[in-house]
Amino acid sequence: MAPPPTSTISPIIITLVLKILMLVLLLASLVVLATDTATLSLSFYTTFVESKIHFDDVYTYRYVLASIIMGLVYSVLQTALSLYDIATGKRLIIGDGAFLVDFYGDKVISYVLATGSAAGFGATKDLKALADVTNVDDLDDYFDKAYASASLLLFAFICAAILSVFSSYALPKMVNSSSTQNPA
Repeated sequence: MAPPPTSTISPIIITLVLKILMLVLLLASLVVLATDTATLSLSFYTTFVESKIHFDDVYTYRYVLASIIMGLVYSVLQTALSLYDIATGKRLIIGDGAFLVDFYGDKVISYVLATGSAAGFGATKDLKALADVTNVDDLDDYFDKAYASASLLLFAFICAAILSVFSSYALPKMVNSSSTQNPA
């Protein structure tokens, strides 16, 4: 009796799924961060003041936004290149350039996403502690959305880190295949 057939998923399909997942996570993080606003109500003796706070009032959240946008641009380009690769069966960038773009691009974007997520968590923790000390309770939803955005960005980083490992494994294969084609 023959053993049951093993089903293997192509590495190209796995990387495409990870790129799409990273794209979705970055889009969700962007939407959550961009809609992060709060109204702060303060009273000074007989004066009542309301102030609207947006995410971009905090400089660190601007960096988080920039890292999300850089990740989105890279993710859209990589997803499009992967779809072209799957549809046509050949890479759009010929030669070693595609492997090097994947290798270095994945490394840089994963670091950008990691630092953006860490900055979001750090700033939110510090600002929440400051709000708690000053007894400002109106900002809980604001901080919860900031934590949610940073969490989604962290998951996008995990996808980018896995893609970085895959591109690291692909690079020696590229070097080996080019050395057998062009013996010195």
